[in-house]
Amino acid sequence: MPAEQVLSTGAQGSVNKFAHGFIVEARDIDVMGHVNNVVYVQWIQDVAVKHWMAKASVEQIASVLWVVVRHEIDYLRLAFLGDTLTAHTWVGAATAATYERFTEIVRPDDDRIIVRARSVWCPVNAETKRPRRVDAAMRARFE
Repeated sequence: MPAEQVLSTGAQGSVNKFAHGFIVEARDIDVMGHVNNVVYVQWIQDVAVKHWMAKASVEQIASVLWVVVRHEIDYLRLAFLGDTLTAHTWVGAATAATYERFTEIVRPDDDRIIVRARSVWCPVNAETKRPRRVDAAMRARFE
């Protein structure tokens, strides 16, 4: 299973991608015998949090929380118990109040994309729980 890592790719310029590997467990499987769609949403959130924790400063981690304001998910293929998967995530465009994030969950055994997602995240002040701006320091961590 691959370890967490920050990857760089030249696909559309220099995009910093973060990767996290894991194995599908019994609790991830639904009555149809494959990974439940809701589980993918959890994995999308999990890899985003891991990416934030790997890239943000100690001060940013203490002062900023994130909430999702939108998910768009394309379920392309099925995953099953015991499959090894890798979630790749990277950020896209930022506005004053949101950050776009992309995620692909891939099965390395056949190099097939299982799920592709676009999410929009809003930073929140950890103390007040109110939205805060996406500032230059935050952008610098990901761009």
